[in-house]
Amino acid sequence: MNRSATIATEGAAAAPFYIEQGDEIALFEAAAANDLPVLLKGPTGCGKTRFVAHMAAQLGRPLYTVACHDDLTAADLIGRYLLKGGETVWVDGPLTRAVREGAVCYLDEVVEARKDVTVVLHPLTDDRRILPIDRTGEEIEAAPGFMLVASYNPGYQNILKTLKPSTRQRFLALEFDFPPPEAEVEIVARESGLDAERVRPLVRLGGKLRALKGQDLEEGVSTRLIVYAATLIAQGMKVDRAVEAAMIEPLTDDADVKRGLLDLVTAVFG
Repeated sequence: MNRSATIATEGAAAAPFYIEQGDEIALFEAAAANDLPVLLKGPTGCGKTRFVAHMAAQLGRPLYTVACHDDLTAADLIGRYLLKGGETVWVDGPLTRAVREGAVCYLDEVVEARKDVTVVLHPLTDDRRILPIDRTGEEIEAAPGFMLVASYNPGYQNILKTLKPSTRQRFLALEFDFPPPEAEVEIVARESGLDAERVRPLVRLGGKLRALKGQDLEEGVSTRLIVYAATLIAQGMKVDRAVEAAMIEPLTDDADVKRGLLDLVTAVFG
């Protein structure tokens, strides 16, 4: 396995906390019941990965999560021959293990991977549900329960990093966005341990920062970063310092933009 590939494996476990925003749970369950692949679209930090972990646990299926990047190759997903104890042995990659075991394989930010990765996915995303492995001569039929899930942030990708229509049209697609304010307050309070009344101004500030996306900021603040700020405050850090560290500094390196954002913080918190 290429060391640059980031892979997490989880067995079926208790479902992590997740608040449904629409009918995404029912759609995902229907896709799982009918062996349909799913594409999740939405901004960074809006809950896509948490949703997949929640659904895999709800369905009682192991989950293989692959953080895609521009060095990720098809071999990283499928597997490769490695030298062990003086002999060459084949070692399955995470996609192959998921196919064999009937697990959920989640490719996070799939458009960041090399183009050969999407080609490998094609026979798994139609009625064949097979994974050909050229190096071993195998053609693995997906075990019952196997499900392919991929995600990306369409607002962040440039023209060179988009999914081809021939790939997109192999997936059901679910669009995600940041939760409504009251739901986000509940999520942040639950994750950070900070009282909901103290969380509300953080969420209100988050909404104002998101409104600046495409103007002063490339990306709005994520729910994840709001949780970070609330966690720091719950641990006793002063609000202004926690907000600066968790919700301002991660968004920009431009000194003038940071000053403007800090003025916005003052307007919200007084």
